[in-house]
Amino acid sequence: MRVVSLGAGAIGGYYGGRLLQAGGDVSFLVRPQRLKLLREHGLNIKSPAYGDYAHLSVSAFTAEQSREQRPFDVVMLTCKAYDLDTAMDSIAPFVEQGATILPLLNGLAHLEILNRRFGQINVWGGLAKIAATLLPDGTIQHLNDWRYVTFGAQDGAIDPRLEALKETFDRTNIVATLATDVMARMWEKFVHLATVASMTCLMRASVGEIARTTHGSGQMLEMFTVMVEMAKRAGYPVSKDFEAEYYDLFRNKASGYTASMLRDLEKGGRIEADHIIGFADGKAREFAINAPVLSAAFTHVKAYEERRASRRL
Repeated sequence: MRVVSLGAGAIGGYYGGRLLQAGGDVSFLVRPQRLKLLREHGLNIKSPAYGDYAHLSVSAFTAEQSREQRPFDVVMLTCKAYDLDTAMDSIAPFVEQGATILPLLNGLAHLEILNRRFGQINVWGGLAKIAATLLPDGTIQHLNDWRYVTFGAQDGAIDPRLEALKETFDRTNIVATLATDVMARMWEKFVHLATVASMTCLMRASVGEIARTTHGSGQMLEMFTVMVEMAKRAGYPVSKDFEAEYYDLFRNKASGYTASMLRDLEKGGRIEADHIIGFADGKAREFAINAPVLSAAFTHVKAYEERRASRRL
């Protein structure tokens, strides 16, 4: 199975790198600056939770070289949502040659866009549960022991290509799940992500720092309850075990957990405000759910974008 990862950052680099490390046929479609780093220094992954440091030589190319490549079976799409339009143009040649797209973007809004462009049959559902970041030198820093990936056809069907990808992941230390209910899994992840992104960005603090304040745990749980109700009204109620896990998390005063959106915001970078918090805000209004803290979080990140655009950070 030939896999191409659009992106060699925290998500694409980690998952693609682990597949490559296990003997998979993996290439990376990257920007010119990242290509230069990969050619000079290779792909480097630091994973302290496993006492692991990986240094890998990789096959990489830019969008201008896409049509020169042999056909791929799977395109692992790991761009940020604000780069999706450009990313779709870059991967179009591979889909035309028969590749299926595995998007590992945050959230849900991208599926409708990808389905419209490429057709639902060519787009799987997928989600990654990992905390990782890209260091200035291009190293991927794994931040905890999360290394999960879940994927499946949007309609729940199983085909040999899905099974082959699962077998490839099973040769790595990644915990891979081939799901017949991937849309429900994606909604569950969205409930988690939208809660953490909204609250850690609004408060500019980690889950534990918020929990150590007088009202912090209660406010995080209030936001979580809004997201749980949103998923239920969308037709994807979350499980009781899932609820219990996150009730514990939002009471954990020692947790250093933050959303990647907060890390991007604190660096003065672009953020997925509309794709995550904006999507949740829109669904709350669609389902007539009263969510004033969510609205405040959305206003906060959009005001950040306004300030960033005017170069006033």
